[in-house]
Amino acid sequence: MAASFTQLHQELAELLPADLRAACVTSRYAKGEQLFSAGQKPTYMFFISSGEVLLERLSRQGEAIVLQRTRHGIVSEASLQSARYHCDAKVIASSEITGVPIHRIAAALASDPAFSSRWIGMLNREVKRLRLQCERLSLHKVQDRLLHFLETEGQQGKYPLSSGLKSLAGELGVTHEALYRCVSDLEKKGILRRGDGYLITLSR
Repeated sequence: MAASFTQLHQELAELLPADLRAACVTSRYAKGEQLFSAGQKPTYMFFISSGEVLLERLSRQGEAIVLQRTRHGIVSEASLQSARYHCDAKVIASSEITGVPIHRIAAALASDPAFSSRWIGMLNREVKRLRLQCERLSLHKVQDRLLHFLETEGQQGKYPLSSGLKSLAGELGVTHEALYRCVSDLEKKGILRRGDGYLITLSR
């Protein structure tokens, strides 16, 4: 983790009350760093300004299960009412991340109705995102999952592959071999292409 600084992403600054903004710490994290680990006592909630963070836990068979992949926004919001983090958070691309003290968030939610309203709005947006994820995972074909993902998570037909196709396969709930074959097939059909670190959907 690099040296910390006080600048906040505009979206986070607009969400938090002034006294809570002053308690935040923003840092740059390198790929491979651990943001927090399962079993640790939560002290911070985290806002991802840029980069990518993966939340995962191990199955009973010892395989990693992807719970959430975040390139922008808050992670670990469930820790607000939990005695322990229930998963691991790994930085999988160079990231700028702000830590917000959990006890300060709880106090502000209890005393600041305007902040509580903004917080509920943020959680509603997260619920919508998770509904899209459930809809995507209900699709049977790899191609359908991938195109749904690019349509809902991409911007102007582009999605950055900062952490590679293998990481994206975990988000889609498919093997990386199946995703590689799917991408290759869609490229041959002229439906998408890879370029400059992006998956790009093409007009049909």
